Amino acid sequence: MRPPDQKFAVPDGAVARLRIIDTTTKIKGLPLDYLMTPAMPGMDVLPEAPTWSFLVESDTGRKALFDLGVPPNWREFSPVVATPLQTRGWGEPSGEKHVADILAEEGVDLSSINSIIWSHWHYDHIGDPSTFPPSTELIVGSGFKEAFYPGWPARQDSPVRESDFAGRNLREITFSEPNALQIGPFPAYDLFGDGSFYLLDTPGHAIGHLAGLVRTTPDTFVMMGGDLCHHGGELRPSEMMPLPAQIHLPSLSLTPGCACICPGSAFQHIQGTRGRKANEPFFDPAIGYDIPETIRTIKKVQGADAAENIFFIYAHDTSIRGVVDLFPATANEWKAKEWREKAFWRFLEDFCGALPSPLSLKRVPAGQ
Repeated sequence: MRPPDQKFAVPDGAVARLRIIDTTTKIKGLPLDYLMTPAMPGMDVLPEAPTWSFLVESDTGRKALFDLGVPPNWREFSPVVATPLQTRGWGEPSGEKHVADILAEEGVDLSSINSIIWSHWHYDHIGDPSTFPPSTELIVGSGFKEAFYPGWPARQDSPVRESDFAGRNLREITFSEPNALQIGPFPAYDLFGDGSFYLLDTPGHAIGHLAGLVRTTPDTFVMMGGDLCHHGGELRPSEMMPLPAQIHLPSLSLTPGCACICPGSAFQHIQGTRGRKANEPFFDPAIGYDIPETIRTIKKVQGADAAENIFFIYAHDTSIRGVVDLFPATANEWKAKEWREKAFWRFLEDFCGALPSPLSLKRVPAGQ
């Protein structure tokens, strides 16, 4: 899938148990040009987007949740968030369950959750921390407190609520703490202190944006990207991960049990017609606190994305649906199960409306 010499060095450490949670979030009707540019023919809106939450557990029993999705009571968010969501006429979210309820249904003691980590403060990531006991701390990125604390209604312009913090410790990671270090191009913080779970400073999309890096076996990792990107086409292709000569795209096949082999040149053609280079991502972000910084962060992440021992999953990653095992199952054996290979280029299926016609496609039995 990639040049064999790409590496992303991470210090030695312990292994954490990782589980991917479907938060039941559904975000429909988001216009493509709201999130990214340039336009893609035949793709005016994004596919229905989930928000994944990640439960990380150390060998010592410490547990942390990375993101919470959209809660059922999102209409009770701060008015600066809830009002636009209900009045703009598109992209209204839904969430059927609180993550706390999903955990409790599987017998997880909520008091055992030591930390909730917000990748950032946007409505589709924060859930409702008040559904967890006060002993669960809330972790945010650098600059959060100055920008938003103490929350609405005490601070009328805040997009988060006072109830999110009430009675619990709000910890801001500045990456100057004793457990701070550098991993590749990223300032990092060793949350559990054993090398099993790092928080990464990934600025640009929002104030205090964080990513996570979990060690799933002694030499494999899952990188939780938050909103570093909203679609795989903002990250790929890259100079380190060029489009392959042939790409298996199962959903483009009209024959049950078959996959479609599409030539990479067809997608290079799409790049050329949109003024993009062959080995740069299909899109640039169009939304964010600091878009140039967001693009710089994406370029840094491409090194991790190209490493075969790292499985990059962003918060709204539709490509992992039907590929990964979800909570309560674990995700630690992702490499042995070839989840990365199966999901990596699936985002290209969204571009079928832009493919040149006629296009010669070869259909083969799935799995070949």
